[in-house]
Amino acid sequence: MQSHYSRHRDYKKSLATAAAAWFRSRGLQVSSRYPYCLSDWERWPANVILPEVVAYVEQQRQQRAANRQTFALHKFVHHGLSSQAMLFNLVGPLIVRRDLEPLRSAFAAAGAPWPAADVSASFEVEDRELFNERQAQPTSIDLVLEGNGRQALFVEAKLVEQEFGGCSVFEDGDCSGANPARDHSQCYLHRIGRKYWERLGDLHFQEAVEDGPICPLTSYYQFFREVVFAIAKGGDFVLLYDERSPVFFRSVNGVQTGLMTFLTGFVPAEHTTRVHAVTIQAVAAAVRRSGRHDDWIGVFEEKYGLGTGNIAPAD
Repeated sequence: MQSHYSRHRDYKKSLATAAAAWFRSRGLQVSSRYPYCLSDWERWPANVILPEVVAYVEQQRQQRAANRQTFALHKFVHHGLSSQAMLFNLVGPLIVRRDLEPLRSAFAAAGAPWPAADVSASFEVEDRELFNERQAQPTSIDLVLEGNGRQALFVEAKLVEQEFGGCSVFEDGDCSGANPARDHSQCYLHRIGRKYWERLGDLHFQEAVEDGPICPLTSYYQFFREVVFAIAKGGDFVLLYDERSPVFFRSVNGVQTGLMTFLTGFVPAEHTTRVHAVTIQAVAAAVRRSGRHDDWIGVFEEKYGLGTGNIAPAD
């Protein structure tokens, strides 16, 4: 966690430098304007370290398409700073090689309960029924780890993101941002049948979010959707983040703050033990300690500049 008042721009610049160097060393075609981004979306496989992970992702996309389901490949998956590509690179090899033990070790150290026996991992998991989402792309969880029982881990990966995504209705100028907690009819999404407010109420979140004048979903729509998704499914929510990022956790004058610290304050006391945070560094270290993935973990560390230490504070 950050101890000085570091700036996000410095952190992002450090990662961009590492990504650009990685692409350059491999002679990959990049954007003329952004050397840390491949030249076009179709080249996204070159942003993934292991070919077998690319094959696995493509297989999953085809299988879900055959079942009339979606596998959302983000529009910036070809970007060197893409959190989805980072997740493919860090967890993808563990999935295809059926070795989730390093992940279990890192998650357990952070207090996240590992699911029961025969644990499987899936990227981009959705459930249209939970929130009655009928649009093209419903709420999608980056990674889900589940075993024989109901207990599961629902993982949201963040790399250089500066936020949890906000509500597009508000961003498009079609909502004032006033809190509709006491009158759901004031929410456009509620009027078209989405069940966000009902699910918040079912899990007693409404008591935590109803008093403020501003709708908590305007800026933190993704956080509440994904935490509620995890808990409603009988599981836990896990944020996977870079410890060098000053966004989610930081310490200022000895006081712990940051976006994740702030938002977990809205989680009802009965659910706070079901929200966790694990660093990318912790997972990478567990992978390296295993000694079973030496062919790619060093490449991962190079690609994401993990050996460069803390980001220097801005002047």
